Amino acid sequence: VQLQASGGGLVQTGGSLRLSCAASGGTFSRYTMGWFRQAPGKERESVAASNWSGDSTLYADSVKGRFTISRDNARNTVYLQMNSLKPEDTAVYYCAADYDGGVYYFRNFGLIPARYDYWGQGTLVTVSS
Repeated sequence: VQLQASGGGLVQTGGSLRLSCAASGGTFSRYTMGWFRQAPGKERESVAASNWSGDSTLYADSVKGRFTISRDNARNTVYLQMNSLKPEDTAVYYCAADYDGGVYYFRNFGLIPARYDYWGQGTLVTVSS
């Protein structure tokens, strides 16, 4: 499956952005989808994940209550709504996909980058102070 992330940009502290990730070349509803980010000089970290249907989601503690992951399986797209943005949210954001392995696998490994086999190219989010 191929992934194309978009929607990044420059925003002020407290602002909002919505990232999109369009998938092609696979059966989208078979995939767990995740969002990850990498800031300059730092390791890639998890942000959020959605199971195949969207009715189960996971969030990193740093974004809980501010970010929302959602998906539209009819449009083969996953979204990341980011509100109340902070300068520390500045990073390249990546979407990723992996075959859905069921509830236990999702709950325990959904936020682990190494489980994801397919990655998009990333979109830059810059939050100015």
